[in-house]
Amino acid sequence: MTAPIARSSGLAALLAAQFFSALADHVLLIVAIALLVQQAWSEAWTPALKIALVVAYVVFAPWVGPLADAIAKPRLMMLTNALKAAAVVALFAGLVNAPVAMLLVGLGAAAYAPAKYGLVTELVPPSRLVAASAWLEGLTVCAALLGTVLGGLLIGPHFARWTVPAGFEALPAALLVVLQFYAIAAVLNLVVPDSGVRHRIAAVGSGWRWGTGLLRDHVQAQTRLWRDPQAGLSMAVTVLLWGVAATLQFVVLRWAQDALDLRLDEAAVLQGIVAVGVVLGAAGAGRFVRLHSAPRWLPLGIVLGVLVPAVAWIDTMTLAVPALLLCGICAGWLIVPMNALLQHRGQVLLSTGRSVAVQHFNENASVLLTLAAYAVMLACGWSTTLTMVVLGGWITLSLAAVAGCWRATWRRTGDASMPEPQPGDAARPA
Repeated sequence: MTAPIARSSGLAALLAAQFFSALADHVLLIVAIALLVQQAWSEAWTPALKIALVVAYVVFAPWVGPLADAIAKPRLMMLTNALKAAAVVALFAGLVNAPVAMLLVGLGAAAYAPAKYGLVTELVPPSRLVAASAWLEGLTVCAALLGTVLGGLLIGPHFARWTVPAGFEALPAALLVVLQFYAIAAVLNLVVPDSGVRHRIAAVGSGWRWGTGLLRDHVQAQTRLWRDPQAGLSMAVTVLLWGVAATLQFVVLRWAQDALDLRLDEAAVLQGIVAVGVVLGAAGAGRFVRLHSAPRWLPLGIVLGVLVPAVAWIDTMTLAVPALLLCGICAGWLIVPMNALLQHRGQVLLSTGRSVAVQHFNENASVLLTLAAYAVMLACGWSTTLTMVVLGGWITLSLAAVAGCWRATWRRTGDASMPEPQPGDAARPA
């Protein structure tokens, strides 16, 4: 696990595979929203698509982490992309509806995540982990941007003539594009390097005892990460931001249609402005932020919390674009070093697969809770403005509390930065 390995073309293949897999996920989400509209589903069902996508991260976290540790991660990534492709085929053929298809895609993504993040952590030394994380997150957000824009274009009026053959349900031809992206990602997984790191799954019995034993191990891993000052701090921030970001993805679509009078496909394009900001913020963090100084950027989260409700009162494109761009920059600059810090501490305290599974369990549990709250807001008839004010206030108060806790630690220790990670830091045996 040396720097030359991290610069190899094999790691480039990992990043490319992640790009195409994430691109397909985001095109599929936009198409699924359009399908709900076409089939006259209630607007309150829209968050259910994202809920279906992330619920597998929570339900299967105790098992996908050890699985990613025990087998070759590139092989697991290829199999999960194949599962996502199968879900798209089933949706195209009319065998499942949009929420069920998203649930299957979420199952594949839940197993894919600990493999990809774990592999990066195993291939890259701690001194370069923020930069590597910036590349991974930046490409993921680029894929989200392009996927959102492409999905919006494919459901727009100019592509209305693209329909499936007679005999199937009237699904957009974008599903065929999504299928091709998943196929490309699976092929790229074949040339992703294997770090060779394996962690034996703990001897927890067989059958039912095997499942409950891994569940017990997951609970212990949760406790260990949350009690660690560095991991607990970074996980609190990422859990909050991912939950709010997933909800804002839908809120921005609704706000763009209500406040700016845009169609769904046009609103999806505008939503991509936030993703551009996240890419810029991630690039800046990868260039200027070191792992041990990550907590010093917590005030950016408070700035983000103030910007979100401010956007709600904007009703012109001239102001909307820079405001959304600035929101993205703040989010990207903050979350990349926090992700890197959490991955580093998880590798040291546990193992890459188990720690990433714990991270995604908490982040996606936050997504589920926040989206459920948003669905209730929609059902109660809350306005977009009130929703964005509540979300912005939640970000501000929560991150102010986290920053306050860290300042209290600083007063006790006399140093607000993290200990500089040593190049020899490595995962402890499972």
